[in-house]
Order: sequence, then structure tokens, then C-alpha cells
Amino acid sequence: MENLDFFKTCFKNEMGATASLFNSFQNEAITHKTHPVNRSVGEIMEHILCHLIDLDIILKQSVCDEALTFDVVSPTVAAGNLERLWLEVNLTLEQISLEKWENESVELLLNGEHFVTLPRMNMMWFFFFDIIHHRGQLSTYVRPTGSKVPAIYGFSADSITLTGS
Repeated sequence: MENLDFFKTCFKNEMGATASLFNSFQNEAITHKTHPVNRSVGEIMEHILCHLIDLDIILKQSVCDEALTFDVVSPTVAAGNLERLWLEVNLTLEQISLEKWENESVELLLNGEHFVTLPRMNMMWFFFFDIIHHRGQLSTYVRPTGSKVPAIYGFSADSITLTGS
């Protein structure tokens, strides 16, 4: 299996878990943070949504100035935006050639300043893994905000009903 095909498969498989995590939060949880220096639930959702914008740009262009802001008004709206952006990246992924995926580099800027230049496929994996990392952070906020932890990789203690003792 080519690296591009593997990425497409992995990327498609992660949308449902990420959307269900966003949807597990109540509106009032959006400002919750575990410590003053930590991001809030809404800020982590924003970061993930921005990365989806970045992924689409990375697929289409040779320079990406990292997106840093996305208005998150509620978990439900954020989940809808996540699904829409994820599908946009999926469509762009279907159009990219193996040549562009493997052999072209993308420069990443942060606030207009050079951060790093990587082959496109490496930049895509870099951002994709960061989305998964931040989803993991977000998952630790679910129960403290009074919601149930959804199944992300298989069942969670909240997603099944135990029978017996």
C-alpha cells in the first residue's frame, strides 16, 4: 500500500471518533479548562478545526500560513464544521497525485514567519497526528464537564452497560 493510500484510509477512519467527541460536550463546557495555562474545550476544538483548514491548504499549495482562529460557538456547531472541513480535505485528497504527495515540499509559516519546510506527505502526517493528540487532550475533559466519554477506539466505560455484579 502506498503512503498516500494509507493516509487516506487513516484520515477517513478518524472523523467519526472526533465528531462524536465534539458532540459529547454540553454547551456550557466550551469554556472549561483544567488549569489556567491549559486550553479550554472550545480552544482545543478551535485548534483541531484550524488544522483541518491547514490540511486542505497543504494539499493545494506550497506554502501554508497556519490557521490560528476559528469561531467555536458550541460543541454541536463545531462538530458540524468539523465534518464539513473533514469532507473537504477528503475530496482534495482524492485529487492529489502520488507525485505531488511524495515529491513536493510545503513551507509552514506561523504568523507569516518561516517555521519549517517538509515534504507534503510528512507535513500532512505531522498535522494529522497533532489532531489526534489534541483529540486525546479533549477526551480528558469529557467526564469532568459532566458528559459521557464516547467510544473513540472501541468501547469506553461510558459507552457500554455492564451486566452482572
